[in-house]
Amino acid sequence: MSGKLKQFSLIGIGIVFGAALTLNYPAIAEREPEALPIEDLRAFSEIFGKIKSDYVEPVEDKKLITEAINGMLSGLDPHSSYLDNEAFKELQVGTQGEFGGLGIEVGMEDGFVKVVSPIEDTPAFKAGVKSGDLVIKLDDTPVKGMTLNDAVKKMRGKPGTDIVLTIVRKGEGKPLTLTLTRAVIKIKSVKYKLVEPNYGYVRITQFQEHSGENLVSALNDLQEQNKGGGLKGLVLDLRNDPGGLLNTAVSVSGAFLKAGDLVVYTDGRTEDAKMRLTNARENYLRPGESDYLKNLPAWTKTVPMVVLVNGGSASASEIVAGALQDHKRAVVLGTQTFGKGSVQTILPLNNGTAIKLTTARYFTPGGRSIQAKGITPDIIVEDATISNNDGPKMEVREADLDKHLTNNQEAEASKPEAGKDAKPEKAKDEKAKDEKASTGKKDAKPKLEPGEIVSKADYQFNQALTLLKGLSLMQSRKE
Repeated sequence: MSGKLKQFSLIGIGIVFGAALTLNYPAIAEREPEALPIEDLRAFSEIFGKIKSDYVEPVEDKKLITEAINGMLSGLDPHSSYLDNEAFKELQVGTQGEFGGLGIEVGMEDGFVKVVSPIEDTPAFKAGVKSGDLVIKLDDTPVKGMTLNDAVKKMRGKPGTDIVLTIVRKGEGKPLTLTLTRAVIKIKSVKYKLVEPNYGYVRITQFQEHSGENLVSALNDLQEQNKGGGLKGLVLDLRNDPGGLLNTAVSVSGAFLKAGDLVVYTDGRTEDAKMRLTNARENYLRPGESDYLKNLPAWTKTVPMVVLVNGGSASASEIVAGALQDHKRAVVLGTQTFGKGSVQTILPLNNGTAIKLTTARYFTPGGRSIQAKGITPDIIVEDATISNNDGPKMEVREADLDKHLTNNQEAEASKPEAGKDAKPEKAKDEKAKDEKASTGKKDAKPKLEPGEIVSKADYQFNQALTLLKGLSLMQSRKE
């Protein structure tokens, strides 16, 4: 990558609080368009005329053309979309980590809004919105028939105003009604803690513009908290992280990889879509910016690591987990990830609007396509929490989305992959579930105490910490 740093979004799901994207102005926007199909254009013109003359109410030309553009893009895949002037402006400030709205990532499913994940410390998270929830009504307006952009616009609004979400949840006998108060959401993307001497915990909630710098600060602060000594183990928590910026995923991976290591490569139809991104500075910094990764403690390149993932880990999260897994730099623990392995590029138009277009698939250093499949953990550990709801826990993944981009490797002969022989820890998991079921209480995800960033009752985290101590002991014996 040369010249101006090219940055792409990897979220690709509708975002109620805004959009975490950095703009890319590729050469594709300047190429001559291909010849348009005359017969199809005649059909379009005829339909346009019929609507104008015969529809029950008058319709403005601009509305018809805008809706036609929306349909053309949304019919491609769940992540391509048209951005009007307002949406484009909101997108441009989205990567700063401050948004207005509710704080949930959503996609469309069968004409309804489906929750991918609520963002921590936001109105949606506090109101109890959960991954897999299906939003069927916004205030008194049914969602069926809305585009994703229209639904997102309705959920946005002035901070302090309320909106009522009617939600269908797996296992609930009737729809739930939740009242949420919109807010200006300032998301702290990197949280960390020295959980005990020599062992650190870092959580990345979203890959924002400054997440790489914030990670470096967190690692240095963990060293200070550890009385100036290097850590013996580190948990990197990417659970429910929906993704974000590609260059930030490169910098986060680069914090733990050797110089020159490949982080990710992308492949598409245009030259701009074909990239091989190592952890070289030009792949995560703009020209003239100082290299914050030079300020990392030396132990970050060798410290035993466990990366936590789940069905809410998507896109940039999957790039980091896949890179660290392929380079055998970390053990990935948890459950199968979301499977969002496509790159969206923002193509500005001359009228102040833009389109978000899927332009490439991305691949891990070992050549794995994550699209509609996800990252398989080395060690599968289910979340041990249960509820007394009927039916299994519902999680939405990329492969569940309507018109999702297929995995172009699925047709090939199956190849051995990291984590293929991983065995779920069923005995411990089932024991934990039986103990909770015997109480007769409806269990929820472990609640955080004030000031906590990870619960002591978090089963996956505790398993990761136990594993780290074993890895640290093995490493010390080798030394």
